[in-house]
Amino acid sequence: MKDAIRQLARAEAAAHGRGGTRAEFGPLVAAHHGPGLPLNSAWHDGSAPMTAQDLLAFEAFSAAHDMPATLHLLSPAVNGALPLLTARGYALTSVLHAYTHDLRDLPPAPTLDVRRSGDPDAWAALSAQGFGPGSEVIMRAVAHLPGTQLYQAHVGGQPAGTAALSLTGGVAALFGTSALPDRRGLGAQTALLAARLHAAHAQGADMASVFATPGSASERNIRRAGFELGALRLTFTRGPSQLRGG
Repeated sequence: MKDAIRQLARAEAAAHGRGGTRAEFGPLVAAHHGPGLPLNSAWHDGSAPMTAQDLLAFEAFSAAHDMPATLHLLSPAVNGALPLLTARGYALTSVLHAYTHDLRDLPPAPTLDVRRSGDPDAWAALSAQGFGPGSEVIMRAVAHLPGTQLYQAHVGGQPAGTAALSLTGGVAALFGTSALPDRRGLGAQTALLAARLHAAHAQGADMASVFATPGSASERNIRRAGFELGALRLTFTRGPSQLRGG
């Protein structure tokens, strides 16, 4: 596993569960934040192969919280885990591209007005306009996670997009990026990427990371900002009925 991807796996696992119920099972870090939230999952920290006992313990945690057993792994860890996941009835449910950015090489500072937001609920309401109906509950949960820094881009004095940043173990995680439907194409995402990279560098991070849907407009903006594709983030899920059946 490349050093940057190993560092990313460790940072994601270390940050997982902030503000929620957290438990560790070998290299798996599990979290529960509330009924039905996508944050309810586990991260493989990349430190060692997981065992059948680790996976069974995570499944028991998931069943106790009435949530599907959802597990995120970066692609270098998947080959070793796949036989066990397949045997336990897990299915691949999501694939994202995992990008990293060396913060010694920054893009130009943003030309748009990008501001920190101190109102998590207002930020979540704006963010949900970009992500679509039904997303405000999860964006409010994201906005209130400990250590989350919230940003808004403005065009002509009006909000145009939102984004978030958190720092763990020298890695700046960039997430929560959305553009308001009537303000797309104005450069908000590009400005928010640049602003957070500069902020992360100023706060002592040496690497930034972001996950992107393959082929999306967001991915194109990420590549233009100087991020490099390092791995895949693969998500495997075993449903509640399977958990109850063992």
